[in-house]
This record gives sequence, structure tokens and C-alpha cells, in this order.
Amino acid sequence: MAAEVGRISQLLDATLDPHQHRKAESALKEEEKKPHYSLTLLNITASEPLPLKTRLAAALAFKNFIRHNYTDENGQYKLPLDEVATIKQELVGLMISSPPSIQAQLGEAISLIADSDFWERWETLVPDLISRLSDTDFKVTNGVLEVAHSIFQRWRPLFQSNELYLEINHVLGIFGEPFIKMLAVADQQIDANKDNQVALKGWFETMSLLMRIFYDLSCQDLPPVIESNLGPIVTILLKYLSYTNPLFDGDDDEATVLENVKAEICEALTLYTTKFDDDFSPFASQFMQAVWTLLSTVGPEKRYDLLVSKALNFLTAIAAVPRHAENFNNEDIMGQIVEKVILPNVALRESDIEMFEDEPIEFIRRDLEGSDTDSRRRAATDFLRKLLESFEMLVTKVVFKYIDHYLQQGASDWKAKDTAIYLYLAIAAKGTVTAAQGVKTVNQYVNVVDFFQKHVASDLVSEGVEPIAKVDAIKYLHNFRSQLTKEQWQGAFQPLINNLASSNYVVYTYAAIAVERVLFLTNDQGEHLFSRADIEPFAKDLLEHLFTLIERDTSPAKLQENEFLMRCIMRVLIVVKDGVIPIMDGILDHLVNITNVIKANPSNPRFYYYQFEAIGALVRYCGPANATKLESRLWEPFSYILNEDVTEFVPYVFQIFAALLEGDASAPLPDNFKSLLQPLTAPTLWEQRGNVPGCARFLTAIIPKAAADIQANNMLEVILGIFQKLLLGKKTEQNAYDILEAIISAFPGTVLDSFFTTLLNIMFTKLQNNPSDSYKTRFVRFYHLVSAKTEAGYGADYFIKHAENLQAGVFVPIYLNIILKVTATFARPVDRKLGVVSYTKTLCESQAFAQKYQKGWGFTCNNLLDLLKNAPKVAAGHGDEIMEADVDDIGFGLGYTPLSTCKRGPRDDFAEITDVEGWVGQYVKAANQRHGGAIANFANERLTPEAKQVFAAYL
Repeated sequence: MAAEVGRISQLLDATLDPHQHRKAESALKEEEKKPHYSLTLLNITASEPLPLKTRLAAALAFKNFIRHNYTDENGQYKLPLDEVATIKQELVGLMISSPPSIQAQLGEAISLIADSDFWERWETLVPDLISRLSDTDFKVTNGVLEVAHSIFQRWRPLFQSNELYLEINHVLGIFGEPFIKMLAVADQQIDANKDNQVALKGWFETMSLLMRIFYDLSCQDLPPVIESNLGPIVTILLKYLSYTNPLFDGDDDEATVLENVKAEICEALTLYTTKFDDDFSPFASQFMQAVWTLLSTVGPEKRYDLLVSKALNFLTAIAAVPRHAENFNNEDIMGQIVEKVILPNVALRESDIEMFEDEPIEFIRRDLEGSDTDSRRRAATDFLRKLLESFEMLVTKVVFKYIDHYLQQGASDWKAKDTAIYLYLAIAAKGTVTAAQGVKTVNQYVNVVDFFQKHVASDLVSEGVEPIAKVDAIKYLHNFRSQLTKEQWQGAFQPLINNLASSNYVVYTYAAIAVERVLFLTNDQGEHLFSRADIEPFAKDLLEHLFTLIERDTSPAKLQENEFLMRCIMRVLIVVKDGVIPIMDGILDHLVNITNVIKANPSNPRFYYYQFEAIGALVRYCGPANATKLESRLWEPFSYILNEDVTEFVPYVFQIFAALLEGDASAPLPDNFKSLLQPLTAPTLWEQRGNVPGCARFLTAIIPKAAADIQANNMLEVILGIFQKLLLGKKTEQNAYDILEAIISAFPGTVLDSFFTTLLNIMFTKLQNNPSDSYKTRFVRFYHLVSAKTEAGYGADYFIKHAENLQAGVFVPIYLNIILKVTATFARPVDRKLGVVSYTKTLCESQAFAQKYQKGWGFTCNNLLDLLKNAPKVAAGHGDEIMEADVDDIGFGLGYTPLSTCKRGPRDDFAEITDVEGWVGQYVKAANQRHGGAIANFANERLTPEAKQVFAAYL
């Protein structure tokens, strides 16, 4: 065991060294497969003689190991039961005794285990926690409460369900009373230790954890144990909202645990106001007064930022309840609110200006993306807007007094003007500012274009303006972008682009953000405000300038720091489409160079997502005419990524390679890609879930072009093995069917003859185990593909023969209960068209339906006629519209992010059939002649008079 600990400790240390980390991570991947690996990691975490960084790396590795290897998709353990039992036995005690940095990682691991096991498979957990609570040792108690919070906080985002309530009630039944008791203990200990700094801080940590747990326990419903103790709890909350103690005075930048407790109380008050107003209402006015007093007494120091924003969130929640909001409906009170609460919290502070100058990218992210949800400015704006919803005219009137005042001061003081514009932005916009359109609805008492022309436009175009004032002007345009007409935008667009030449990082980045969002802007008909023709004349200069800004600093971390510039490049390429072909070589140089710099150390997922979208845009719009050039230029950086297994990039590379191959179905397979066939079928590649969609797509694209090589090298069985593995996973079953459909389209029935019965066995087994609707749809689509490919030696009879080999009589119930029923629900035109082709060929070519399943022939014909009532029309090619997800909705770091520019349209296996009804008529007539009038006889004998009449039109 000691040797194990030593070896794995060395590997963990090596993962912290940038030169060795990839090798070390690969070696740890091998260690994972050995028994009791997780327990070795816990041993290292617990080993006090080892350096803290090694123990922390072990705790982190343990958490990640649990995330991927504890249970499978169905909640079954992947680890041996004795290992599971030991983990549960040791973990809580280890976490309680660990230093805070390790506690955080182990807490997450406990939360992951609780996700699958709590509470039925881990009933001992809560009693075990309660038995460890101490009235005298805050260190032990805080460890216990950390564990409890890490489990209970999982409830916060969940939707109501019986299982969830069972779990919460289970916890409340055991934990409720001790929780109430612990609140009193912490309160007494704080009083008893008011002069003892260490103990005071320790017991305040306890109170902080208790406040978080108070929120956890109440997040779904008001617990009876809290309802019956609401009086004493309210007393404690009020006491600590106004608590002061000189021992907490000190650093102006860092919040102390006292501020954290107050912020957590405000967060709980917000929950109670929004969810349990009937119970909370009697106490609302006391808390409004307490929070108002709190906001009036804290200063502008950074240590109070979180507290101020949570306190403002509470007032915003109060303002959302009509009977409480009436307290604010008065001009004097509204004036006090603006003066005492809004203005101090929206004015620029020294710390904001420092961030603007020293950490510009952080300033932009906080300002723009709502990652400043805990900022004073954001919270004050939300409060003001909530008041505006109820009292639009009053709020506008009161705030405008201050706007006018600050605009006058702004003639000589740019900070005052910044406050004026910020206040105006806050009251002019109604509702949320959307990522796609900016401000959609505007306050009826303001005129945003007039205000821009009078007070803001000059800062956009003038030289020598303070950088923050420039940013204010750009941000104004950015926020109100959908309020300007095309003509107004044509006047504003060139000055906006000129700001890209600014030497100030925030100014040129904001200009890029605004340009990108304007290019994304569409009208109500979905047409872009600025078309390709508008942008093409200056696309070359614009792109060159953006690349220059990105490549100013060529260290990997700095190069990929600014995702907003790369997003703008991507957007220009999407708008200009194949108009970029004349300058494609230069753009490829930049994109390949950037890939080569950052591939060694990818650190900003948003940046490289946009970068690969930009490459995808070149492939999509320039690929059909330049496939060879694109393939040869991208091969070197992309093959390096695959060989070195740069895991962050691999899924993107496969999507782009697939899009290149799909661009021209008739082109032969390039030699470079042939060399990927072997590694593409290696099991290790498919073990990482993030790789699966991209690899499956690439394999699907390569199969038709490499069919001869696959057959010559006996690789078909390996590929079918991949299909089988993917089909067993819920999340990968669709990818499995993509691969199988590609195989059916690439190989004749004779080649698959020896495998087909086994394939059906796997699919039928899954059909019996309550599969999802999407699984049934794919299975039925697969049936139709086989049934329709008669010229390749398949057809309905081929499917029936192999199904009956498996079990006599199995086909009829599957056909009647699944195939006919699901086909009737097909939504996509390509699928309905495939159903039409399959049914038509079944009626005309199948021996089994002609002789054995005579009733089935009639059912099939009726179902065909139903599909033809609204004959499927498949649009040619994929549309030019690229609807990418808003980047904030994309879960980066989860392994697989689809590229919108590489999105593949639905697969049309019979693209040559454009007029579906006409084709059915031709096919049926020809078959009827070929079979000496047999089809007409079947129709006569097997159809109702109404169906005969409709079918006659096709005969």
C-alpha cells in the first residue's frame, strides 16, 4: 500500500507541472482501472506528513474519479461494494478533520455520492452527522455542517417531486430539531465569546453555515419545524442583521464572516418574501426597516459588496409584492431611496476604475454578462427597475431630477456623466436586456434616440474622451440596438467600428462586442439588419484588425484571453459567407497560428469555442469549392491535437473533419483521412463521453467513402461493436443509429447477412425494456431504411427473415404495434418521405406481404395513403441560417459542445426523389406491370372501397 501511495503521489505532483501534466494525467487514467484506486487517493488526502498541494491534488482527483466512476447511467455501482462501503465509512470523518481547501473538494465528492445514494442507500448519513455535532468545539461542528450543506444544497434548483419531498422530510425528521438547537447554541457561544477573536470567528462560521442550511431546508417548502419556531428564528435574524463588534473591523477589501452572515440572512429573507409571504408578512416591516438601516450605515468599501447586493435583492423582492410595494409609493420616500440607496451603489468607485485599468477583461465580463450578479450596480438597478414596474411615472420623474443634475455636472466631471448615463440606462429599459436583441421594451416616458443624440453621441465620435465615457457611449448603442432603425444604424456603425482602433483594451473590446451583436440583430421577419452586401466591402480590414488585436501578445494564456474579439471574427465570417473566399488564405493563416499557440494549454473554453466556430464557418461556406485546400491546411494542427489527445479540442476537430467530408459526397476519401480509420475505431477514443458525438459523426461521414478499405481490412465487425456499445447507453443511442444507418447505406445486404440477426437481437432487447420515444423513432427509421433499400439487397423480406431467425412470429407484433404506430407520428419531412418509399416498396416487392401477411398488406397501404394526404416535401440543402445557442446556455467543460456552423441537416437517403407523390405513382405502375397486375389484384381484394378509390389514382 505504501508503494502505491508513493507512486500515485508522484503522479499527482506531476499533474501540477505544465511540462509533465498530460503524461501524468494519462498515467493516472491507467491507475484508475486498478482496484481500490479511490481508497489510495483518500489515504493520500488523509496523510498529514505529505505536502498540502499533494493532498489537495488527491482530493481533487478523488472528486473527479467519483464523478465518472461511482455509478453508471442507471444508478448501478461501477465500483465493488466493499469499496463503496469503505468510502462512505471514511469520507465524512476525513472531511471534518481536513483543512478548508481539501474540505471543499471532499464536500463536492460527498454531494456527488449523495446524488445517487442519498437517502435510501445511505440512511446512516444524517444520524452519523448529528452524532458528531459539538456544543463546545466549533471546528468539529463546522465540518459536520459543511457536509450537511453540501448535501442539502442540491435541493435548491430541483423541481418538486414526491421523491424530493420524501428525501427532505426524511432529513427534517432527523435533522430539524438538532438544527433549531444548534442555532441557539451558536447564538449563546457568540455572546459568550464576544471578546475572544478566534472563538468568535469560529462560532460566526457556524452561524454562517446554519443560515445556509436554513435556506436549504426551506428552499422547496416551509418546514413544520421552522414554522413552529419562526418567532425565535426571527429574533436571531434581526439580532444579527444589526450586530456589530470591533473585533471584525479591519481590511476594507475582504468581507469578514460577519458580512457573510448578514448577506446569508438577506438571501433567506428574499426566499421567504417570494415563497412564503403569508407566513412571513407579519415580520416584513421589521425586516424592511432593519435592512434599510443596514444599507444606510455601510460604506462604499469592497468588503460590503456582497452584503449590499443581497440586501438590495431583498428590497427588490419586497417591491415585487403589491401590498408591500405600496410602502414605496410616495415621492419623498422615492427620493430618499434614490439618494440613500441607489446613487451610492451605482456611482463609479475607485475599485471599479482600478479594475477597468488593471483587469480589463474581468471588468468587461462583470459589466456585461451578469457575472456581476453580486455587484452593487446590478442589484441597485434591479431594485430600481422593480419599482419602475409598479410606479413608472413616479420613478421616472424622481430619477430624472438626478439625471439632469449629473448631466450638468458632467460638463466638467466625466464621473458625474457616467452616473447620469447609468441611471438613464437603468430606467429607460423595461424587462430584461436580452442577449439577442438588447432592450426590447422601453419606458414610455423617455426617448432613447433623442437622449443619445443630445448627450451620448459626441463621446462616441470625439477624440481625447475619457475611456470610460467612450465605453458608456458604446454600451448605450449596444443596449438599445434594437431601438434604432437601419438608417440610424448606418450613421452609427462606422463610428462604432472606428473605436476598434482605440488603444484602450476595454474600449476596443466593447466596440467588438457591439459590432458582433449588431451583425447578429434580426428584424421580426428573421432578416439580418446588416446583410452580407453591407459588410463585405470592409470585411477584410475588419478581420485583419481583429486578428491583430488578438495576436498582440503571443503567450498562450493572453492570446486566448479575449473571447469577445474571436466571437466578432466568427460573426463576420458567418455574415460574409463565401464572400470570404478571396481572403480565405490569410484568415486560415491566423486561425491555424492561433490553434498552434493555444493547443498546448487550452484555458478559455469560450475563446476556443468561437475559434472553432470560425473555422467551421470557413468549412461551411468555402468548403465545397476549396475542400482540398482546407483539408491540407487544417491537417497539421488537427492531427497533432488527435495524436496528443488535447481532450478539450478533440470533439471540435471531429466535427470539422466530418463537415469537410460531408461537403461533397462524391469526392474520394483524402489519404490523410484514411490514416485515421484505425485510431478512430480504437476503444479508448470512445470511452470519453465527450468524444462520442463528434467521433460518431466523423465515422458516419467516413464509412461511405471508405467502404472498400473497411471491408478489405475486416473492420466492419469492430465498427458494429462500437454501434453495440453506444446503443446500450441512453445518451449515445442516437449516435449508434447514425453509424448503423451509414453502414446500411454503404454496404449491400450480402455483406451484413452474417451480422444482421445479432444486430436485431440487440435492438429488440432494448425495445422490450421500456425505451424512450426517441429510441422507438430511430428504430422505426432504421427499419424503413432497410425496407427501402431493395436495390442493395435489403427490403422488408430481408428484415423479416432475420427477425424470424431470432424468434418465430416476432415480426408481426413489432410491425403492428411499433412500426406502423410510430411512423404515423413522424414529424420530420425526411423521415416521412423514407416511410413513403419503404411502404411503397413493401407493397410492390415483398413476398411475405404478398402471400403471408395479407391483412398486413392492407394496413401498410392504408398507412401509406395517410402519409400521402400531406405528402412530405424535403427542402434541398441546408438553410443558410445559423442559430447558435447563446453561449451562456452552453455547458462548457462537459466534454461536448456542438458547433452551429458545422450543424448537419437531417439525412435524406433518397434525395433524388423530389416529387414524392409522382414517384409513388411511377413505382406502383411499373411494379404492377412487372408482376402481371398483381398489385392491382391485391388492392382489389385487401382494401376498403374508399381506400381502393384513393389508391387507384396511383395505379
